[in-house]
Amino acid sequence: MEIILLSDVENLGQSGDIINVKPGFARNKLIPQGLALRASSRNVAIAKEKKKTAGIKLERENQALELLAKKLSNVELTIEVKVGEEEKMFGSITNKDIHNELIEKGFELDKNQIFIKEPIKALGIFHVNVKIAKDITSDVKLYVIKG
Repeated sequence: MEIILLSDVENLGQSGDIINVKPGFARNKLIPQGLALRASSRNVAIAKEKKKTAGIKLERENQALELLAKKLSNVELTIEVKVGEEEKMFGSITNKDIHNELIEKGFELDKNQIFIKEPIKALGIFHVNVKIAKDITSDVKLYVIKG
């Protein structure tokens, strides 16, 4: 039975794909759960139009995210920390601290998008990886200085 997927289904396909499945699977699972429609000529035309519009929308979003990544790669953050004897830091810098600095610079990101291998516990220059989207990342330069 030919069906049109209305949303992404693992191991079957993505939204808008026209696929062939067993009739029982379509009738008992995909169609009742709202994951698919029967592939009539009218539904196929609607699905193709939706897929085309979704592709255009996705392209626009990717362009905006690429621009954000480019802006982020030019950002340099400076965090002042208190140090004790022998330049040893009190505490450490985590992705939350970096997130707060990015918000002050005007970037609205989730703190879970900021990746550092481990909390920063030394003075110096570090590169912080920011994952903007699935395949779009950026690198932010971080200066940790004594204050």
